[in-house]
Amino acid sequence: MDMTRPPAPLPAPPRRWRDALVLGALLAAMLGGLAALASATGWEASLAQLARLGPLEIGALLALSLVNYLGRALRWHVFVRRLGLPLGLAASLRHFLGGFAMSVTPGRVGELVRMRWIGRETGWSFDRTAPLALVDRAADLAAMGLILGAALAAMSGGIAGAVPVAVAAVAAAVAVTRPATLRVLATRAHGLIGRWSRLFARIRGAARSLARVSDPRTMTLALFLGAAGWLAEGYALHLLLVWLGADIGAAAAIAIFVFATLAGGLTGAPGGLGGAEAAMVALLSVQGVPLEISIPATAIIRLTTLWFALAIGLAVFPHAERRAARALGRG
Repeated sequence: MDMTRPPAPLPAPPRRWRDALVLGALLAAMLGGLAALASATGWEASLAQLARLGPLEIGALLALSLVNYLGRALRWHVFVRRLGLPLGLAASLRHFLGGFAMSVTPGRVGELVRMRWIGRETGWSFDRTAPLALVDRAADLAAMGLILGAALAAMSGGIAGAVPVAVAAVAAAVAVTRPATLRVLATRAHGLIGRWSRLFARIRGAARSLARVSDPRTMTLALFLGAAGWLAEGYALHLLLVWLGADIGAAAAIAIFVFATLAGGLTGAPGGLGGAEAAMVALLSVQGVPLEISIPATAIIRLTTLWFALAIGLAVFPHAERRAARALGRG
């Protein structure tokens, strides 16, 4: 045996195991951060708050999250049909919910797996389906911006910096869903950079397809479905605070939930981890909610929203992969 030869590298774990380890590490990081805060107030107080919740309360929180997921999935199907894709409602549900498995990937780029499934099942190129991802994300921004603005108007007091965030969210949504604006931005960016001609040509091509899914009638329906979904999750935080004995009003709870979700997204962290939790605990504290309530409330609402969505995605993902693979084989 040649002792001078370096040892062979250990084989990489299967991808499924790697993904599970990453997800476990992210969840541990979130819970660990909240646990560190809870230790400062005493575990007894936080555990006493958690003991107030039973299966019915947890079931209600999960049901409100399902309202969000199914409403946004129906919105996705509306965009799919307006774009002209030959897919039924079952396929749209499979693609949208399965994409939740990638909710905590960096930059959420993993959600583009939906485009891959659609491409395999319909034969459409990514250029033609790309407007789906763009308009879906823009519809979320617009709905959350409008909800945040309305909640701020209804609550007593306010949230520092929330008004600019609400305005920016709506403005960004409007900008990226206007085909002419997107074409101009792509053309100017190409002129400044002077490279990647093919990429910017694809963006301009996507802008032409975008016109089919961004008409006023479609976007009005999309805003209604998205707003109903995000309102349901914001109201879940309100119910949770009431059950924990810290009722700050529905408008304030909804504003805090939406603002924290948007703030978490701005950090660029997968799923907004860290930023969303920190913002929620801080904003609840400003509203007079003690840490022994705000910390467990934040942990529970994140588990019943973000991590519940991830669990649904992981359950649907293998089925979506198999259906897409069979469709590719038939093609």
